[in-house]
Amino acid sequence: MAQSDTLLVVIRHAPHSTNLLREGLDAALVAAAFGQSVHLLFMGQGILALLEEQGSGAPGQKATLPTIEMLEMYDIDQLMVPTKDLHAMHLSHHQLIEGVTLLAPEDVPTLLQQHTQILTF
Repeated sequence: MAQSDTLLVVIRHAPHSTNLLREGLDAALVAAAFGQSVHLLFMGQGILALLEEQGSGAPGQKATLPTIEMLEMYDIDQLMVPTKDLHAMHLSHHQLIEGVTLLAPEDVPTLLQQHTQILTF
């Protein structure tokens, strides 16, 4: 069953590689500010945005962790990571911020099918 009222934002890019991660977070925040329910799925290098110990970017680049930490103020509390991607990045769930939900590989297609509105960054 599709959750037609919930927007799924998929983040696939590292915090400092492009502006796509920031644009994805901004899209999620704007949608939530207008009352839309939002879930976030971090895949591939996008998982790096959820690391507790993030390095800083180039001079002038804003850190993404403060934005991630304020998502809950906008009622965005579904931060999900596929375990397969986490292991492919040689990371442990202990390295991620608190509140991240790990998804089994078979849960990802189901999650995508449950959402009719999906934005990928």
